Amino acid sequence: MPISVPEPLLQVSGLHAGYGKVEVLHGVNLTIGAGEAVALLGPNGAGKTTLLRAVSGLLPWSGQIRFNGRDLANATPRDTVRAGIAHVIEGHRVFAHLTILDNLLLAGYGMPRAERSARIEQALGMFPELASRRHGPAGALSGGQQQMLAVAQGLVRKPRLLMLDEPSAGLSPVLVDRVLSVAQQLCEAGTAVLLVEQLVEKALAMAQRVCALARGTIVLEASADEADLPTRLEAAYFGRDAVAPLAAR
Repeated sequence: MPISVPEPLLQVSGLHAGYGKVEVLHGVNLTIGAGEAVALLGPNGAGKTTLLRAVSGLLPWSGQIRFNGRDLANATPRDTVRAGIAHVIEGHRVFAHLTILDNLLLAGYGMPRAERSARIEQALGMFPELASRRHGPAGALSGGQQQMLAVAQGLVRKPRLLMLDEPSAGLSPVLVDRVLSVAQQLCEAGTAVLLVEQLVEKALAMAQRVCALARGTIVLEASADEADLPTRLEAAYFGRDAVAPLAAR
């Protein structure tokens, strides 16, 4: 029988996107349920980052993207944030010359002051390492701590969907586990998570479902606990697998 998916929160249909005249995504279809954790896997250059950038409004696209029942056609990054999407971009993108607290205040720009303060405290509560240094410069943090801050920035808006692009990049295994543990807690509390990650075993440990992207299209969709999933992923990456319902396998 087909994979059971919770009530749709994000629905991507026939998505095409790229950079200038170079098309990277070729008709991608993807659905994420409310409170669901989905790992988006694939080789380098498959289009994973492009997909996240299209959903968050950072790239022009054609096709259809619906979030929480709303059509995101022509939505700007500000629109998608307000709709409830938080996109943590790869590479520890924080304002190094500002304090940790100021980084979080900027993330909550435009929110009522009392609500913003409460959300910041909630986000810092997820990362005690940051809470104790809130008045220190973000540039003095380690790479892993900056990644924590980037995730905390996304949490200030209390998103319904958190998209993480390679959160493990450049981090020690301990810090990778720390960041993914927070993502798992958020998912258990009802936040949907779309995780792009090269550390397949760690991604599968927190995800409920896996979508594999290769050559700009979804080539595999499966439950994360399938016994033969690593073998199927490898076959899909190299073109020896096709999209098909699990019942046919």
